[in-house]
Amino acid sequence: MSDADFQEVRRLQQERNAASAGKKGSKTFDPSTQRTDSSTKASLTESFDTELFDRNGGDKFAGYNTSIAVGGDDDDIPDGDGDSSRRLVGQYTATSTQMQEFASGQGVEEEDILLGRERQARIADRETDYQKRRFQRGPLTPTRADAFAANRQAGVSDDGQTYREIMAASDIEKEEERVKKLIAEKQAKGEDGVVEHQPTLKHEDSSDKENKEAGSTVAVATGRKRKQRWDISAESTPAPETAESKSKRSRWDQTPAPGEAAVDATPRRSRWDQAPSLSDATPVGQQGLATPMHLSQSGAVMMPTTFGTDISSRNAPLSDEELDLMLPGEPGYKILEPPPGYAPIRTPARKLMSTPAPVSSSTGIGGFMMQEPENARAMGKQLPTEIPGVGDLQFFKAEDMAYFGKLVDGGDENAMSVEELKERKIMRLLLKVKNGTPPMRKTALRQLTDNARQFGAGPLFNQILPLLMEKSLEDQERHLLVKVIDRVLYKLDDLVRPYVHKILVVIEPLLIDQDYYARVEGREIISNLSKSAGLATMISTMRPDIDHVDEYVRNTTGASSPFRIPKFSRAFAVVASALGIPALLPFLRAVCKSKRSWQARHTGVKIIQQTAILLGTAVLPHLKGLVECISENLSDDQAKVRTVTSLAIAALAEAANPYGIESFDEVLNPLWTGARKQRGKGLAGFLKAVGYIIPLMDEEYANYYTSQIMEILLREFSSPDEEMKKVVLKVVSQCAGTDGVTAGYLKEHVLSEFFKSFWVRRLSLDKRNYRAVVETTVDLGQKVGVSEILERVVNNLKDESEAYRKMTMETIEKIVASLGAADIGERLEERLIDGVLHSFQEQSVEDVILLNGFGTVVNALGTRCKPYLPQIVSTILWRLNNKSATVRQQAADLISRIAPVMQKCGEDALMGKLGTVLYEYLGEEFPDVLGSILGALRSIVTVVGINQMQPSIKDLLPRLTPILRNRHEKVQENTIDLVGRIADRGPESVNAREWMRICFELLDMLKAHKKGIRRAANNTFGYIAKAIGPQDVLATLLNNLRVQERQSRVCTAVAIGIVAETCAPFTVLPALMNEYRVPELNVQNGVLKSLAFLFEYIGEMAKDYVYAVTPLLEDALVDRDQVHRQTSASVVKHLALGVVGLGCEDALTHLLNLLWPNLFETSPHVIDRIREAIDAIRNAVGSGIVLNYVFSGLFESARKVRKPYWDVFNAIYVQSADTCVPYYPRLDDDKLHRHELGIVL
Repeated sequence: MSDADFQEVRRLQQERNAASAGKKGSKTFDPSTQRTDSSTKASLTESFDTELFDRNGGDKFAGYNTSIAVGGDDDDIPDGDGDSSRRLVGQYTATSTQMQEFASGQGVEEEDILLGRERQARIADRETDYQKRRFQRGPLTPTRADAFAANRQAGVSDDGQTYREIMAASDIEKEEERVKKLIAEKQAKGEDGVVEHQPTLKHEDSSDKENKEAGSTVAVATGRKRKQRWDISAESTPAPETAESKSKRSRWDQTPAPGEAAVDATPRRSRWDQAPSLSDATPVGQQGLATPMHLSQSGAVMMPTTFGTDISSRNAPLSDEELDLMLPGEPGYKILEPPPGYAPIRTPARKLMSTPAPVSSSTGIGGFMMQEPENARAMGKQLPTEIPGVGDLQFFKAEDMAYFGKLVDGGDENAMSVEELKERKIMRLLLKVKNGTPPMRKTALRQLTDNARQFGAGPLFNQILPLLMEKSLEDQERHLLVKVIDRVLYKLDDLVRPYVHKILVVIEPLLIDQDYYARVEGREIISNLSKSAGLATMISTMRPDIDHVDEYVRNTTGASSPFRIPKFSRAFAVVASALGIPALLPFLRAVCKSKRSWQARHTGVKIIQQTAILLGTAVLPHLKGLVECISENLSDDQAKVRTVTSLAIAALAEAANPYGIESFDEVLNPLWTGARKQRGKGLAGFLKAVGYIIPLMDEEYANYYTSQIMEILLREFSSPDEEMKKVVLKVVSQCAGTDGVTAGYLKEHVLSEFFKSFWVRRLSLDKRNYRAVVETTVDLGQKVGVSEILERVVNNLKDESEAYRKMTMETIEKIVASLGAADIGERLEERLIDGVLHSFQEQSVEDVILLNGFGTVVNALGTRCKPYLPQIVSTILWRLNNKSATVRQQAADLISRIAPVMQKCGEDALMGKLGTVLYEYLGEEFPDVLGSILGALRSIVTVVGINQMQPSIKDLLPRLTPILRNRHEKVQENTIDLVGRIADRGPESVNAREWMRICFELLDMLKAHKKGIRRAANNTFGYIAKAIGPQDVLATLLNNLRVQERQSRVCTAVAIGIVAETCAPFTVLPALMNEYRVPELNVQNGVLKSLAFLFEYIGEMAKDYVYAVTPLLEDALVDRDQVHRQTSASVVKHLALGVVGLGCEDALTHLLNLLWPNLFETSPHVIDRIREAIDAIRNAVGSGIVLNYVFSGLFESARKVRKPYWDVFNAIYVQSADTCVPYYPRLDDDKLHRHELGIVL
């Protein structure tokens, strides 16, 4: 296309633009969006840095102050308008809501960041209400009796709870629940026939813990329901009213004395500021009543308290120990005796306060206390950092005192019994594991594991499990304690049986944790527990929970709610995977057919569903048995059981896919007939099962069953339920993907209804179902063809709703990308391009969906796009000049997508024009946009070629060199890539000096964080070396080996390897080996790394250089430095693998002699490299030679000598067992006296 033609197209388009801009709300060609400032544009004729070196001689300081006021008069400068009076206009402030927020302290500044992190670490703070119900299960259950072993072994008394007792207790609980429910229902209906009287005792509120613990009740005198008050006495006796008691008012500033008369026993209103008195409503003293009394009121000696303005903590006398620390223990100081008759003042009355003060108790400090800054002396007494027999801990929390308090009580261990000593020993080890440093933790864990059977299961689990139930537990602590349980289980084996239920109660909640690794840990523990305890114990332990009255334990709700995940079923599924499905199948069959309770049937089916999800394809051998277990439940009288059965069948079918249709024969009829009777969630489950079974069928069956179920699906297309929509879409998608379902059937029966029901604007805004609609449409398109779908959706590209346009574009992009555009007709093609252009121009937020769609459509149409290219290019040029950076970026990205198509269409002139425009925009200030512009230039250079490129390369490359300094990753990657293309395809257009400049710039790129940038820089070094010869480039790279940064040195080594491969190794090796003579560790390591990469790159070419580098490697392999030997072993590995079968065995055997002593190194990295090198040499020289080295040490008496030899032998045996056969020694040889070797071989 000539310039004149293009200008004509552009003029016509501008006329159309003017017309379309007049339309209301159109964003297509609005002149106000265009940039008028062209200062960032580059010109081919001007020098580059016009901003810094302006030749016009204008005053570049215009508009700036040229001097600073000396006398400090700046404050007196008047405002711009010269009016110093108070203005009402133009004064802006925050909104009233913001002002209130900051005034009340709810702003973001008020939040404590560290507190947020602390809360995040605590597990209980992250859990949902449903997950927190684990704390409501009460204390851990009593130990169970072990029916299969002597209980004394595990430290359990003979009278543990038996299975019979547990089941009896469970039955009683169920009966209680049933009776309560019945009574509640009757009362709700008013059918009990009893006249309602006012209760004499108030219903106890479970949340009112204080009164509940004290056993307080309030007598209801009138018919009106009264509130329970915290300040009303538990047992108030009405006192005779006197005139004095009536007239007396409570004064908060009066101190009650023990003998004072009581104030009104039932006060009319609560006074928070009343002090408690002995005869008052609030109980006092150490009588175990609701609110404890202050010590001062009972006449006891009161400890000094830190409250209000009291400074007694600062005036507290120093103890002898503290004085010894402060004063040097030299002669010259002596302890004075107090004078005779001296008595310190310790009167409690002087410290007395009217408001209740904190009282010290066994649980810590109670009552009300204002927070004070942490006092080191006080804290030191409360939370010890060093525990006797434990050592320095990383931390010790206040909550730990409840569990480890015995360690600091200072008891005499000599007077303790064996059991108490054992308990303290376990306590110390657990404290080390939980709060200790890593080395301390490791040794403690080892001790716990090794001595587990001596400690016994009882003492261990009685201490570990309550720790795991602690509410303040953090992730790391939980992980460590679970690790302890895991290790201990292996050792205890069957001794663990009486504690299985306790362990399950603690571990099951891990199965529904948000953290994936916590779930894996939970599965691991339950799996190991099953193997230790055995099937019978697991079943007898878990059986009572199958139909437990508490829904949290049983989980009847299943997975319908995202917060109620079936943890019990998951636990049982883990047991099934550990012990094998056949072992559990009889039990599951009995549970699923249970007549006692529908909850048991529900849980049994749930277990099978979770087993299918957990095991996946591994259920195939047992599929028939599992389906038989649950087949009858499809017609259960309980709707929940029917629903969960259908979901379990869906899970089994999904796991078995694409096999196993014969196992589902007996459920096909109940599923299809049942689907006609169901509604709501039940129907959704049935449809889901149908959707997963149809893909397993043969073609003719699939077609028949699809037609049977389709009428229900079509009916449910209009369902308002979100869950149903999701299921219906999934089933349609699965049916469409099945071979037996024909395109004709889908066109005739499904497509019209599908598009009518699901292709509506509202669904494009529904994030949950949006994706499902697109994927289902694409799956239908795979069967019925592109044109059938496009005909129905192409008009949506011009819809008013932007979300709907995006949804359409995403669908078109996926269908066209997978099926191509071959069956798109000419008229449809025009409508498609028109719609794509319209939606691209009208977008208000630039989205990658539209960009990908545009690129995919243009690439799929190929040469058919030629008539539309001028219009597309005109749109791109218009958008390249837009004020918005994202619009410009998108336009540049589109160029890089469609450049190959333009070249196919022969539009070189158009691409030249685009290249020139892009060159002008290289002064772009936004790095993301600049990166896209460079990417577009690269794609144009790639398809046009170096010689036809406009502007010419000699103009373009000097412009790119300064851009290399840009630190933005996208800019760096695209610039280096573009420079590399130029160096590869047209290096002669730029002189050698410019290339060297670029080399120096590229050195910095070797330090980049992104791997793609480092890789591109390395490749570019190779191209430049090829262009200008390796000498100069190599000198630059060798100098770079001396830098401190490891990453830079590694990348330099790689670059040297690439240069060697590009320019033949003989150009590089002499200089590299010469560099090794530099007596500097970094340089020598860099050279060895370069040799490793070099030999890895050049492969078989290495055979000419083996003997040249052997002396260097010989020196490196006997160096004292470990890293030297490690890196040289890598060189030997790559060298040996490159010359396999090329006759260099003598040199490699020599290197093997030097490698072999390094087998006994202690560093794992060195050992790995040495082993790899020995394996590589074995491949080159044969197994026999290496076996001769191995046989000498296989049966050494020292284990540390023996082990490396066996490791090498095992590697040889695994990798090349057949080649070893000729080299095994003959056993009947007289000289061979190693009988044990004969037995092994």
